[in-house]
Amino acid sequence: MSRASSRTAITAAITAALALLLGLLTSPAARADLQHPRQAFLRGSVAGLFLHWGLRTSPQHTSCSAWESDVTTGGWSPGYWVNEAKKLHAQYLVLATFHSRLGYARPYPSQIPGSCRTTRDFLGELIDAADAQGLKVIHYMTDDPQWHAEGLPSGSWLNSAAFSAYVGHNVDLTTRDGFGEFSYLQFFEQMRRYPKLAGFWIDNDNAYWERNDLYAKIYQQRADMTLSNNNEDTPIMDMISNEQKTGMTPSYDYPQAVHTALPRLIEADFKLPTGGPWWYGGSDEAVDRKLTLGRLITNAGSSVKALMAETAMVNGRFPAQQANFNTFAATYLDQIWESLGGTEGGGYLHGGLKPGFWNNGAHGVTTIAKNDPNRHYIHVITPPSGGTLSVRDNGYAVTSVTNLRTGAPVTFSQAAGTLTLSGISGWDPYDTVFKVITSGREGIHTGVTLSAGSSTSGHPAAAAGDRDYLTYWDSDAAEPATLTFDLGAAKPVQYIAVNQREDSTVHPSSGSARISGYQVHVSNDGSSWGSAIKTGTVPNARGVQIIDLPATTARYVRLTKTGHHGVARWRVDEAWIGARYAGGGSPPPGRHEAEDATISQGVFENTHAGYSGTGYVNGDNVTGSYVEWQVQASTAGPATVSLRYANGTTADRPSAITVNGVTAYPSRGHPGTGAWSTWATDTFTVQLAAGANTIRATATTANGNPNLDYLEITAASNDHEAENATIFQGVVESDHAGFTGTGFVNSDNVAGSYVEFAVNAAQSGPRTLTVRYANGTAADRPMDLTVNGVVAQAGRSFGPTGSWASWADSTLAVTLDAGANTIRLTGATAYGGPNLDRITLT
Repeated sequence: MSRASSRTAITAAITAALALLLGLLTSPAARADLQHPRQAFLRGSVAGLFLHWGLRTSPQHTSCSAWESDVTTGGWSPGYWVNEAKKLHAQYLVLATFHSRLGYARPYPSQIPGSCRTTRDFLGELIDAADAQGLKVIHYMTDDPQWHAEGLPSGSWLNSAAFSAYVGHNVDLTTRDGFGEFSYLQFFEQMRRYPKLAGFWIDNDNAYWERNDLYAKIYQQRADMTLSNNNEDTPIMDMISNEQKTGMTPSYDYPQAVHTALPRLIEADFKLPTGGPWWYGGSDEAVDRKLTLGRLITNAGSSVKALMAETAMVNGRFPAQQANFNTFAATYLDQIWESLGGTEGGGYLHGGLKPGFWNNGAHGVTTIAKNDPNRHYIHVITPPSGGTLSVRDNGYAVTSVTNLRTGAPVTFSQAAGTLTLSGISGWDPYDTVFKVITSGREGIHTGVTLSAGSSTSGHPAAAAGDRDYLTYWDSDAAEPATLTFDLGAAKPVQYIAVNQREDSTVHPSSGSARISGYQVHVSNDGSSWGSAIKTGTVPNARGVQIIDLPATTARYVRLTKTGHHGVARWRVDEAWIGARYAGGGSPPPGRHEAEDATISQGVFENTHAGYSGTGYVNGDNVTGSYVEWQVQASTAGPATVSLRYANGTTADRPSAITVNGVTAYPSRGHPGTGAWSTWATDTFTVQLAAGANTIRATATTANGNPNLDYLEITAASNDHEAENATIFQGVVESDHAGFTGTGFVNSDNVAGSYVEFAVNAAQSGPRTLTVRYANGTAADRPMDLTVNGVVAQAGRSFGPTGSWASWADSTLAVTLDAGANTIRLTGATAYGGPNLDRITLT
């Protein structure tokens, strides 16, 4: 059994209780931690089973012993409750027998007189049975004596005389202070008896408990125990529960009535039967499956624990309709459990797709796996009209979507920040679940500095951009209130995303401290703002809210709150700026889009087709306008840069290229490409440092830069394959083994046949040139070597190698210019040159 095995004499028990009470009255106060290891089982839970069961369970008993006898002879078994909880996929049970409306019974052999106490240890048996199945038990404790005579023709369920004799002074249990003293002792008795009892579920505070630091002393004696409070967010407690909230639209969306911010532990307790009291009142009430499952799933979608109340009869069994629902739920939830168990709510501090109202009347929530930030689930509780669902992607690039129940792939697309699923038929009546795999979030600016027009002490604007949901910005109820984002340089701006602090209700809306009306301004200097680029209203809703903007380029973005839904207070957990929408596909390795770079005197555009990513940069027509990229190099050394551009004019638009502030190319030409939608690539070599580097392309004429699409970095190869070079009087072949690349060049047997290589050098100076060749004849095949049109060596010997499949190296010195160079090898005799495989520069 879970209780302690030894019993003491009544006198010893009184003495021990009084000594304990006197000692506890002097213990120091303490505060609970917002997050603590004792909370692990609750944080890992999705649901609990709430059991209101006691003397007043129908048919009501006024005799404690008669009730206990009927419970036992009726076949009460703790295993039944545990198995029913498992059908509901609950991880804990809350037993409410010491309840003000159920006769204040203690379902265990308490040593403290004052109300019904059983001989059989029902509580201990339940704790043991749950523990054997990996579940926890929490015990309900009431603070309220006002119902002490309810249901009785005369007298009281409470026995003040017996308790007064026990403690040695007069105590009126029908007063809150007297009842507080009576219940206070029971907490410590239960802690001693039940080492596996997981915690207490407290139905409101009692002044006697608070004066005597009850909660701090519980933590001191049992550091493993949790405390939950009903409807009161008592800071020292681990969890706040929210009782039977109704009136929301849709009716199942329980979290609309929650007013506590994560990561605080939050619970929603609600009845499964649609009528009657919280306990069995004698009738078999129906269970609304849509409402119940909707509540369970929407709570999971907000990381709120669902405490589901069922009405056990005297013998512990549930009425038929509740029992039938449990059996149904066992199978139904099994099929989708991976989307609930081991997940957090999506659209809040854990990331995830946007929950709430979607397209064509659809509504639902999203969840995200705790152990995989790229595994998401969309729960469609109210389906849309038609076979298409559109959900805001919150910056996630989606790679696959499947129907969780069937495993069948689902057709999807991404555009303008929205994930669209199409071709869907056969919506589930309660919850259609889609499994969504992503490759992460993209297009979100980092390194952003936030400031505000007003803030309360300790809650500055910086807290809205620190990626820490334990901190938040508070606008001090100002209206208008401004939040300004400094991107550090002019950069593309596509949307603003805001996670408002979820410490106010959506329902009723009068309690909602959320932004309604807004304006968005942009600036490049932080002082000249001009007209708003976007005005509108934000819906009164939970989860991430996204404000789409006309694609623009700016350094500063200012969001102004001009109106509120219910309460002027405005608090923001996190806010960020999206440079571009997700879902454009993963860029090739080493590609850096111009729209994601730092832009000086230029704008982001997507008017002309053919660009990569989400657009390109149109620089102002002035000398000195530039685009600067941040690039990383694993090691120091040369790298090949490919700069993609378009020039729809007939005039050259040259750019100076600087690397880490040093000029690499004073001017690289970018001639006309024929049209602004016709793109060309300028390829050159630069020298990079290990780690972070900057590459800047600066306009050198009053015409400005060409339109710039991207810059692509590849490690500069020292090898240059002959088959990729310019060939005059020769062919590419692969019939002799031992070559590298895809083949080699077999020059025609004439004097003047050649192979010309285009190479780039990060800086001018001497290089070692190694030519790999094969000569299967018995005669020398000399070649002339020219560099940039100047003969570097005439008649260089390339002697026999023994066969055409035997390759040799010939090494010689050359001098290269910084930037582009040509190296030509020309046959000097009528036999032409040898077969050429590649050249290598070191």
